[in-house]
Amino acid sequence: MAGLTTGGPNVDVSLLYGINGLARQTPDWFDRGVSLLGAYGLPLACVLLVLWCWRGARRQDETTAAESFAALVWAPLGAAVALLVNVPLREFVARPRPALQHDGLQVLPGAGGADGLSFVSGHATLTMALAVGVFLANRRLGLVGIGLALTEGLCRVFLGEHYPTDVIGGFALGTAVVLLLAPLAMAALAPLVRVVARSPRAGRLVRARGRVLARPVELERRPAESDLAA
Repeated sequence: MAGLTTGGPNVDVSLLYGINGLARQTPDWFDRGVSLLGAYGLPLACVLLVLWCWRGARRQDETTAAESFAALVWAPLGAAVALLVNVPLREFVARPRPALQHDGLQVLPGAGGADGLSFVSGHATLTMALAVGVFLANRRLGLVGIGLALTEGLCRVFLGEHYPTDVIGGFALGTAVVLLLAPLAMAALAPLVRVVARSPRAGRLVRARGRVLARPVELERRPAESDLAA
């Protein structure tokens, strides 16, 4: 199933040629740097951002720390779910790589070549899913992650690996999976996180030294009228 337009004059193809065409004007060292950045650097940066957010979350107040840790556990899990969803989606759409459909594209060395299916971009899906997961725990760092994901998408088009709509589809898939399943995931993860947090050793994963989760406060029982009468 072709699924998407892959030829003729359209905005998707025009943007592809426009962004990928910049590679003709850039030096080889820059192209190699973008290739490494798009393939490994930016996904790794998103993973490190999750770890950095976890480091800060451990210093929050007890309730917020547990909620943030649950969100950060969900971030990579949600990204994995999104990548799994992409497997049948790619087969269903069956969109070839741009270089198989269009002449004159610069498929840069190390970009992975022109083989395989294009929609949606797995790199865009992964980075955006991680970024949105971080956003659930920390708005400021989440925006940084979204910026990294947008840069990743630009790299994929620059390298000639994907159409712009492949990247946009990846962003949409990663965001949808993480946000739509977040309530269910948080409901399942939050109790587990609280159990871990109360462990003498494993609790260091959730809270920094000196931070103790507050125990539920029992409401003081008001005396009944019969007690007062007595």
